[in-house]
Amino acid sequence: MDDYDYIIVGAGTAGCVLANRLSADPRHQVLLIESGGKDDYFWIDIPVGYLYTINNPRTDWCFKTQPEPGLNNREIGYARGRGLGGSSSINAMIYMRGQSSDFDQWAALGNSGWSWDEVLPIFKASEDYQHGADAFHGENGELRVEERRVNWEILDAWQNAAEEIGIPRIKEFNRGNNFGCAYFQMNQRKGVRWSASKGFLRPVLHRQNLTVMTESHVHKVNIDQTSDGSKASGVGVSQKADAPRLIRARREVVLAAGAVASPQILQLSGIGAPELAQQLGIEQKQDLSGVGQNLQDHLQIRTIYKVKNTTTLNPKVNSLLGKAAMGLEYLLFKTGPLTMPPSQLGAFAMSDDQQTSPNIEWHVQPLSLDQFGSPLHPFDAITPSVCNLRPASRGSITAQSKDPKAAPLIRPNYLSCPEDEAVAVAGLRYTRRIMQAKALEPFRPEEWKPGLDFHSDAELLDAARDLGTTIFHPVGTCKMGSDSESVVNPRLEVHGCQGLRVIDASIMPLITSGNTNAPTVMIAEQGAAFILADAKKTPNVT
Repeated sequence: MDDYDYIIVGAGTAGCVLANRLSADPRHQVLLIESGGKDDYFWIDIPVGYLYTINNPRTDWCFKTQPEPGLNNREIGYARGRGLGGSSSINAMIYMRGQSSDFDQWAALGNSGWSWDEVLPIFKASEDYQHGADAFHGENGELRVEERRVNWEILDAWQNAAEEIGIPRIKEFNRGNNFGCAYFQMNQRKGVRWSASKGFLRPVLHRQNLTVMTESHVHKVNIDQTSDGSKASGVGVSQKADAPRLIRARREVVLAAGAVASPQILQLSGIGAPELAQQLGIEQKQDLSGVGQNLQDHLQIRTIYKVKNTTTLNPKVNSLLGKAAMGLEYLLFKTGPLTMPPSQLGAFAMSDDQQTSPNIEWHVQPLSLDQFGSPLHPFDAITPSVCNLRPASRGSITAQSKDPKAAPLIRPNYLSCPEDEAVAVAGLRYTRRIMQAKALEPFRPEEWKPGLDFHSDAELLDAARDLGTTIFHPVGTCKMGSDSESVVNPRLEVHGCQGLRVIDASIMPLITSGNTNAPTVMIAEQGAAFILADAKKTPNVT
C-alpha cells in the first residue's frame, strides 16, 4: 500500500506520540517512517546504558558539530537517537517540563494556545505519575514518571550545600518555577527506561491501520503546485538498499524528525532559503529563510571535583567486583547504580539579580569522565555541570549536499554573544560557592577541572570554552510564529504549504528552561489534537 492518510517522518519522541494519537481512529491509515532500526538493543532498557548507546552507531547518529569558535574551535559530538523512540531511547530520562514563563513567552510572541495554563493540562494528560494525580500531575497516561532508585551520600551533601548558600531544598520541579534543588524525577518504570516507543508506540503496534517502516530514509517531501498554492502530496523514501519510491499522503505529511533532521528534509524538499536551494541544485518550492535557523541548545560546563571519605560510581565501574555487585543488584531488585540516569540531582537558580526566574541549571553526577563514551576516572569524583537555560546565541542546521543521507552542517554558535559569556562565568563562580560550603567540607572537594589556576573572568571564560559541551537539547530550527524567520504557524502548519506540518522540538520559538523531552511530548500531543480537529472538518478525503 503506497497511499496513507497521514505520513509521519521520524519515530522519535514526537513521532511515537503522533502515531499513537492519529491511529486511534481506525478510519485513518497512518504510516510511521523511521530511518534507524528497532529499539531492541539491551542497553536501551538499562538506564545506565546511556554510557553505551551514546556514540554507538547502532543507537546514535553520531553527528558532530562544525568547529565551534566559541568552544576554542573544537568539534563536539552531537548525539541524536537512531531507532524507534529516537533520543528518548538514549537520553537522560529526566522529566522536566520547563517553567511557566517559557510558555507564556511563546504565547506573548503571538502563538495562541501555548501559554503555561493552556499546556499544563496537556502535560498532565500524558503523564502516569508514581504518586498519583494532583494539581500538577496526571496518572494513567502513557509517560511513566518515577523517583530515583539509588542514593548517594555525596549528592545529599551537595543538596545541603546548595541550601546553605541560598538555593532552597524543594520537593520537586515541574510546578511552574523551578528555583531550588531537588532530585530529578525520571521516565522509568521499576528501574527500566520508559522511552516514547515503550509508552506510546509499542502498545498500539497491533492496530491494523498503523504501518511502521524502519531503516527507511526519507529523501524529501513531494510538493505539488496547485491552483491554491503549494501542497505536500507525499514523501520519497528508500528502505535499506531499495530504490527510492514515492508514498502518497491523502491528508498530511508530518515531519517529526527532530531539530536536526526536520529542517534538513525541508531544505532538500526545496523549502528554505533560495540561496541554499540554488547552491544545492534543488528546485525552490517555498521561500522560508528561517528553515534551519534559530538553533538553540543548552551548553553545559562540566566541572569536576575530586572527593574523599565517600563513594562515587567511578571505583564501582572500574572494578570487576563492583560491576558484578551492581549487576546482581539490578538483576534481583532493579535498584542500585544501574538504574541511574546521567544526573540524579538538579538545581535551578538565577545567575544575577537581573533575572526574574531561574536561568541556570545544574546536573550533578556522582561520577566523572572526560566525555560520554570515555572510561570513568580512576578516582572518586563528582561532576556538577552548570548550563545557561536561556542562551542568546543562535546557530543553524544546513544541508551540505543533495544526498539525504549526508549529515547536515551543525553550527550551534555557542558563547557567541556577551550575555552568554557572562552567564558562563557566573555559573562557574556559583558552582565554586556551592562546593566551598560547609556541608561538603567532610568530603574535601578538590577542583580538578577547570582548576584553581583559573581566577579572572577572562580565564574562567576560556575554561568554559574548553569544558563546554552540549547537553543534547537542540531546538528551534523550524520555529513557530508569524515573523519573517518563522517556519510554522501556531497550529504547526508550514507557512505557504498545505498538508505539511512540523511537530517536534524544532518548532520551539524559544528553548524551554530545562530538559526538552517532556516538552516535546507535549508539542506532539498538541499537534495531534490540531490534526484530528482538522480531520473532523473534512471527514472524506480521497
